[in-house]
Amino acid sequence: MSLVVTPKDQFQDMIRVLNTNVQGNVNIMYALTSIKGVGRRYANIVCKKADIDMTKRAGEFSAEELERIVEIIQNPLQYKIPQWFLNRQKDHATGKYSQLVANGVDNSLREDIERLKKIRVHRGIRHSFDLRVRGQHTKTTGRTGKTVGVTKKK
Repeated sequence: MSLVVTPKDQFQDMIRVLNTNVQGNVNIMYALTSIKGVGRRYANIVCKKADIDMTKRAGEFSAEELERIVEIIQNPLQYKIPQWFLNRQKDHATGKYSQLVANGVDNSLREDIERLKKIRVHRGIRHSFDLRVRGQHTKTTGRTGKTVGVTKKK
């Protein structure tokens, strides 16, 4: 394996991808995981579909290669990434499969919680009262902001 040195003027320490600062000195696959909604496995499959060298650092890529990566992240079904791999399956509103990244993850979570509150299901009611939602015990834990301790009867 030969040593390839990139010129100092082409290397970028910080890259802006999908409204997220990505470190340029990290391997491209692991650098993409700093984007919300992109994990290690999704970053790996995106790099393979984009036909890029996975040993390169994120700061060594050109603007065209980064645009190709962003295109695949945003439109995974067009690049034959299977539906079961995506993080938003069968959306309640549209019924479509999609990969949510960056601000879309937060927006969809907020919309889902508001939908649960609106239809007054058990999970929505628990969310509206700021209680534990997933069946945890609440008798002794999670008492932040409430009365602490026990008073003695005389």
